[in-house]
Parts: sequence; C-alpha cells; structure tokens
Amino acid sequence: MNGTRSVLAILGAGIASSLTDWFFMGDLLYKTANKHPEVWRFPGGVGESKAIAWSSALPFLTCAVFVVLCNQLHLRVAPNTFKLALAIWLMCPLPLIATNALFMKVQPMIAAAHSLGWLVKLSLAALAVVLISG
Repeated sequence: MNGTRSVLAILGAGIASSLTDWFFMGDLLYKTANKHPEVWRFPGGVGESKAIAWSSALPFLTCAVFVVLCNQLHLRVAPNTFKLALAIWLMCPLPLIATNALFMKVQPMIAAAHSLGWLVKLSLAALAVVLISG
C-alpha cells in the first residue's frame, strides 16, 4: 500500500472509530448505567471538553499503528486483517478492561461496551486496510 492509500486508510478508520467511541461510550450509556459517578474525573460532564479533545486523537493513533503493522506484515485481505484485529483485541484491550472492571467501580455494562467499542475500532481499521489497499 502506498503512502497516499495508507493516509486515506488511517483517516477513514480514525474518523469511523471516533464515531464508535461516541456510540459505545456516549452520554446515553453513562446516563443509564452510571451507578458509580464518583469514579469519573468530571462529575456531570462539566469541564470534560479538554479531555474529549485530547482523547479524540487516540483512535487515529490506533488506526495508524494498525495500518502500518498490516503494511509491514503484507496483510491486505479481509480474513488476515480481521484475524489480526481480533488477536490484538484479545491480547490488549479485552484483558485490560476486564481486569479494571474487576478491581474498580466500573459497571459490567460499561466494561462490555468499552470492550466491544475496541473490537469495532480494530475491525474498522482492518476494513479500511482491505478496502483502500484494493
């Protein structure tokens, strides 16, 4: 995949995965499943704009590393890129989120949504590699 296609894959996957973060961890989830509001840094969401702005760059970092890794491993077909996405999810975000939920006041619904959000984010990066490497 050339540089232009890589950048397009990163941008496309980054934008799409930013939307999944909003969907899986958005206001609706926190308003309905937030039994421990004291664990959040910004009670009631007041003052969280700066944190949102900084965290908005992270999906692009995730997607960029995924695209670069696929390029380095010469992965361009759907089964291989999705297997890589699943393997990364099983190695990193899923155990981390599950462990945090066991030791911190994180509702199971929030932990599940966060975990699924990561699986979708990685799957979108895999899909972008397949579609744009075309």
